[in-house]
Amino acid sequence: MPLDTSALAETTLFGIRLSVGSMPAAVEQIMAHAHRAAGGLVCVANVDMLTRAKRTPRLAALMRKAAAVVTDGMPLVWALRALQKRGDARRVYGPGLVLELCERAAHDGIGVYFYGGTTEELERLQHNLHARYPTLDIVGAVSPPMLPAEPPFDSDIAERINASGAGLVFVGLGCPKQEFWMDAHAAHLKPVSIGVGLAFALIAGTKKQAPEWMRGAGLEWLFRLCQEPGRLWRRYLVGNSLFIWYALRECIRPSR
Repeated sequence: MPLDTSALAETTLFGIRLSVGSMPAAVEQIMAHAHRAAGGLVCVANVDMLTRAKRTPRLAALMRKAAAVVTDGMPLVWALRALQKRGDARRVYGPGLVLELCERAAHDGIGVYFYGGTTEELERLQHNLHARYPTLDIVGAVSPPMLPAEPPFDSDIAERINASGAGLVFVGLGCPKQEFWMDAHAAHLKPVSIGVGLAFALIAGTKKQAPEWMRGAGLEWLFRLCQEPGRLWRRYLVGNSLFIWYALRECIRPSR
């Protein structure tokens, strides 16, 4: 069966913009931006990002102008299928997207740049990616100092990234800091930026990945909560509760 590489379709869920489609379609669209060297940003959306965007106008605004807002979280896919009858809704898993894009970048001769994470994560990340894709051209990897919640434009890092010749910049600062960083820099960068959150640590192996059955069942949040309860309990209590409320409200009073 041929891969579904049809273009991502645009919709909204609870008023927040999403791009619906398969992993191959997402890779094709992002790589097209990389080849054009025209900048832009890509959001990898889950429940946390969507519910934050409902409460944060700046985040919602940058998602509206992004090159794509792919559906990483299974609850988003289920909601699109149930509420909008979107049979084309598929999960575009963040770490999997990084690997797929790196494979294509290696094939197409596109350089990749990593921004975020710790020094150890970046070293192990590069080692593991080169083991998978020996011809992958990693043109830069920076572990930045602690950044504010809404990072300002940094002309020095923008110049370094552009000078590297990268076509893809993977940004691993966590949501929504990475989205605000990309928004501040996208207009000044030639490569397309993709916010990938925890993907650096998972591919590097510095954090454990949820079993496949938990990912498929939409329970990856529970696996992470068990690993880091002190840091994550509030995020999931608020975000998951809000998501359920938005879905129930949509069932009762559908948006036009």
